[in-house]
Amino acid sequence: MEDNKVRLQKFLANSGVASRRKCEELILEGKISVNGKIVNELGIKIDPTVDKVEYCGKLIYNTEKLVYILLNKPIGYVTTANDQFNRDTVLDLVKVKERVVPVGRLDMYTSGALILTNNGDFVYKVTHPKHEITKTYTVTVHGIITNEAVEKLRQGVEIEDYVTRPAKVKILKTDEEKNISRLEITIHEGKNRQVRKMCEAVGSKVIALHRSKIGDIGIKDLKLGSWRYLKDYEVKKLLNT
Repeated sequence: MEDNKVRLQKFLANSGVASRRKCEELILEGKISVNGKIVNELGIKIDPTVDKVEYCGKLIYNTEKLVYILLNKPIGYVTTANDQFNRDTVLDLVKVKERVVPVGRLDMYTSGALILTNNGDFVYKVTHPKHEITKTYTVTVHGIITNEAVEKLRQGVEIEDYVTRPAKVKILKTDEEKNISRLEITIHEGKNRQVRKMCEAVGSKVIALHRSKIGDIGIKDLKLGSWRYLKDYEVKKLLNT
């Protein structure tokens, strides 16, 4: 029935494969097959109730229920669905029947808030820079940080080939005996290892890094390694930010 048909990239995105734009790339790269035949052009529609869709040989199921999960990621887990080095991944912690993927990344040595979902469009919208969703980190650095360094972080620092946008930064604690400082840094961007690189740019090496919030959604009630479903109002707030 024509009424049951949807565009292939939409089906893939809603099944949690990737964002819709990324799914279009996968189709054009010939990584998607429908009923055993590789498709490499856009505009194709499928009937999820009868057509067999595969991504790199793996069957993609029609996911009707969309789920949004908040995880308090421990150190030592990588933020990928599959790891080529066979390391522990965040999917080893989140056991659900839906095929979820991480929304953005936290490096292996960073703990804290991470969202996972099977809604590819949500992934795209939340990670797109125009939404400017804040991420708040608790950062422990070596040494006693100066007010001058904090002001530089607030104004933006040069990292490789770009200058970071203004950030909210405050000193939570300094300990002269242990020679460490603890900061809270809130950024809108999400570039690779950005907070670590920001601190290095002002001469402070990060000892520990923890993401405490995504937007207004915190994890203080979640133990490390545990997760919960996001509430409807939390999902809407992220999308409407």
